[in-house]
Amino acid sequence: MIDSNILNYSCLEPLNVSRETFPDLEEFRQIIINKNNIINLISKRSEQNSKERHIIDSAQIIDLIDINNKICTDIGSGSGLPGIVLAIIMKHKNSKMKFKLYEKSFHKSNFLKDVSRKFNLNVEVLQKDIFEEKNLISDLIVARAFKPLPVILNLVHNNFKFFKEIILFLGKDGKEILHDVFKEWEFEYNEKTSITSSDSTILKIKNLRKK
Repeated sequence: MIDSNILNYSCLEPLNVSRETFPDLEEFRQIIINKNNIINLISKRSEQNSKERHIIDSAQIIDLIDINNKICTDIGSGSGLPGIVLAIIMKHKNSKMKFKLYEKSFHKSNFLKDVSRKFNLNVEVLQKDIFEEKNLISDLIVARAFKPLPVILNLVHNNFKFFKEIILFLGKDGKEILHDVFKEWEFEYNEKTSITSSDSTILKIKNLRKK
């Protein structure tokens, strides 16, 4: 009998996430909930709907990612959302993509290292404040629930020597914020509505430059 918790990930199949990936995603979710009593990984009130709110929400950007990218950097990984989720999916795709997860918290960094080893992921955890790092290189940059869009754009522009694309999660005020940042920035972008919230948007940015 297939665990109903695993079947609930079926909404990811149209995004080319294999069913073989679902058990690892569910196990990672359970690890987060179990550790949440010790380390503040997610809000307590989001534990009950953590499958949709955190795992599926993180996983949904997978169809926007070029599988040929060599490096993906999660600039504020926290509990591994989306970095660990994406690394799990890419492992099942037999991708050689390396994930660099920046997290300045000692306890969260150790958590990320533990789960990376457990799932045998191609992940490097960097316990550093990314705002203090310079001349960074990455094909793809991702961020979820990290900082406001203007702050992220400034960070990427100032701290990365090379990058191709940025994928960001925007909340219900995303359209308004996007309109405002064009006063200072120029970039090409694609957007799609989140599958977990009709009020949220996924934004894929390239060719970022200051006006």
